[in-house]
Amino acid sequence: MKPIKILSVVGTRPEAIKMAPVILALKKEPWAEVRVLATAQHRHMLDQVLNFFDIEPDIDLNIMRPNQTLTTLTARLLLGMDDVLQAEKPDAVLVQGDTTTVMAVSLACFYHRIPIGHVEAGLRTWDMQNPFPEEANRVIAGKLARWHFAPTEGSRANLLREGVPDGEILVTGNTVIDALLMTAAKDIEIGIELDPSKRLVLVTSHRRENFGEPFRNICRALRALAEKNVDVQFLYPVHPNPNVKDVAHEMLGNCRNIQLCAPLDYAPFVAAMKRSYLIISDSGGVQEEAPALGKPVLVLRDETERPEAIDQGVVLLVGTNYDRIVSETQRLLDDQVAYGEMARGISPYGDGLASERIVKTLREHFA
Repeated sequence: MKPIKILSVVGTRPEAIKMAPVILALKKEPWAEVRVLATAQHRHMLDQVLNFFDIEPDIDLNIMRPNQTLTTLTARLLLGMDDVLQAEKPDAVLVQGDTTTVMAVSLACFYHRIPIGHVEAGLRTWDMQNPFPEEANRVIAGKLARWHFAPTEGSRANLLREGVPDGEILVTGNTVIDALLMTAAKDIEIGIELDPSKRLVLVTSHRRENFGEPFRNICRALRALAEKNVDVQFLYPVHPNPNVKDVAHEMLGNCRNIQLCAPLDYAPFVAAMKRSYLIISDSGGVQEEAPALGKPVLVLRDETERPEAIDQGVVLLVGTNYDRIVSETQRLLDDQVAYGEMARGISPYGDGLASERIVKTLREHFA
């Protein structure tokens, strides 16, 4: 049997994390010729994840430019993918999630009539403006995909609601849990000096829709919490975007128990999650990973495309409202019963075998 050429595309750090287990599993398959394409939508953060998982891109578009608009990014991705697909002629292309890379690659593959496998398919908020532009990206990818690898039954229901044939959907669990379990099993240092006697609140906030006054509200709340809880340390790896970095350092830089640092590489960040008492974040990946580690998450968003952890009571939406961020964080710091209810170690997003299910589906299709 002629090897089946499968092109796996990654553009950002979350994509690399969630695609790494799939790429590694495919590389073990004798029938598959695996090619890895990095669009490098996020250059440094992508590279460190690929290095950690020992994955070397075969093709690198190096698409990142300073202050690049979404329109320019999309146009450059489409032009770059046009050349790649004509040269590579893959039998199938795998994309992951909801980035501009995913949307543009899916559209380019559609034009070339190449079947697409969408990993983490079916997430929806049903609001095209929130999150922006991710909701539109994943809806477009969902319209064009041949295989929909849905992480949960809820995601499958979303796809059915949009008219995707049931036979094209496979509930796999989320590959982020595959990557998390592989990483958490290793003894990795955070690389930042912390007081082992103090509880740690881990913070991440970087979403585009929170720029401006919403992010200032978040910083005001963090400052108030730090001043009230001097026996608690806050660790905030700050995203390099000036809309985040400049404001965070202006408003939080002189707080004695708030430690601002550069973004952590993937493995040290997993170590930080393991070390944390609770997490305050607007990240989608953290909503999936932290519950599996038994860490409560307060989500700095008004809605989420990952409702399963909300339904299980291990994640709570607090938005960017100052009073709600302060009150809910303080409740978890003060009330052991409330904390215990959210720190139950429930993993609604997978069992660590999602990548195996994806590979099995592709193997059976091409065999």
